[in-house]
Amino acid sequence: MSNFHPSAVISPNAKIGENVAIGPFSLVEDDVEIGDGTHIYSNVVIGNGARIGKECKIFPGAVIAMEPQDLKFKGEKTLAIIGDRTTIRECVTINRGTTFSGEARIGSDCLIMAYCHVAHDCVIGDHVVMGNGCQLAGHVTIHDWAILGGMAHVHQFCTVGKHTMIGATVLLTKDVAPYALTGRDPIRVMGINKIGLRRRGFSYDDIDAIDAFYQTVFFSSLNTTDGIERFKSEHDISPLVQECIDFIENSKRGVYR
Repeated sequence: MSNFHPSAVISPNAKIGENVAIGPFSLVEDDVEIGDGTHIYSNVVIGNGARIGKECKIFPGAVIAMEPQDLKFKGEKTLAIIGDRTTIRECVTINRGTTFSGEARIGSDCLIMAYCHVAHDCVIGDHVVMGNGCQLAGHVTIHDWAILGGMAHVHQFCTVGKHTMIGATVLLTKDVAPYALTGRDPIRVMGINKIGLRRRGFSYDDIDAIDAFYQTVFFSSLNTTDGIERFKSEHDISPLVQECIDFIENSKRGVYR
């Protein structure tokens, strides 16, 4: 049985699952879908185009699926999609997509901490953690298991690879390759996210292969292209290293070293 506070304003057109709680003074507009077991606390705004999964938690002051902050937006119907078991903390803002992709998307099992902003057409994978106050411009992609430190800012069209860890307060204007540990001022790659990879069950052989690849590509005197070619000539390429190579070679903004 769902539990709706009498002061909440909930459209009869919204599609709401079983065992959903909606707290005082929250607003749920017409074109909204909310999965089973989700808890929406007080003073939350769920706008048209929101698609929220099962067993999510959305804390006070969050605003989901409002219009994108894009001057090209003309009121077209777009979506903001949130997967299952994702937690949205206080005062987070998540905008809808534009006609570019039609949606902004956050995956499952994510933690988006207080005061974060996810702009239009962003794509966030599963198990992502965004520390307090992180700000994503439009068209940003964050891959699975990435962790962004508090107050990190990401420029539009940047991509953050999977299993990365980004230091607090950085401003990313280029892409971050998978598995990298990135921070400092000016921003640079400081190594790979070894502790995170061990916690997630990566073998020591896989971790060593990724580390050896980045030592050649990012920490030698070679430029990135020459470093990749050198590594290919001297090593067998594991699937995980090939993922790193593909990411770097397909980057449109360039990657941090």
